[in-house]
Amino acid sequence: MALLSLTGLSQPKFAHVNTEELVQLSPESDKARATLTASRKEAQDTYQAMVDEFQSKYQKYEQSGQTWTAAIRESKEKELTDIRTRIQEFEQSIQTELQQQQQQLMAPIYKKVMDTVKGIAKERGYIYVFEAATLVYFDEAQSTDITPDARKLLGIPADRTLESLQAELQAQQQALQQ
Repeated sequence: MALLSLTGLSQPKFAHVNTEELVQLSPESDKARATLTASRKEAQDTYQAMVDEFQSKYQKYEQSGQTWTAAIRESKEKELTDIRTRIQEFEQSIQTELQQQQQQLMAPIYKKVMDTVKGIAKERGYIYVFEAATLVYFDEAQSTDITPDARKLLGIPADRTLESLQAELQAQQQALQQ
């Protein structure tokens, strides 16, 4: 009997957590999303200004091109080609820059979430903490969900969910489109 009770005490403790929920709902992610939205808007405005410049110059070329000398026409064609090249280069570079910015903004958030999860695990004596989103099956009676505890430590309101976040983001997207 004593042996059975000792083996019962030495059972490994398991926990699971939804880190993506923690990352997405953290207040820091709201700030990161706002920064990224502002950067995307600025990029879109810059892109649109470049396209508008191209279209304006192209229209002038179409309207007046027949009356220009060959040298002027050639100069205007080169200018249009240069603008088109700048637009293409901008498109390519801005996507890379926005991805890098997102990674830079999100890296400390992921680190904070992971540090919080590790802290809870160490404090409570869990030897394994699994990512809930990737588990095919787990016995909830033998694994503790530490997501609610991590939410509290990260300052995520109890009533905030991924669904409510999705609704917020959709509302913001609709407001930007108007």
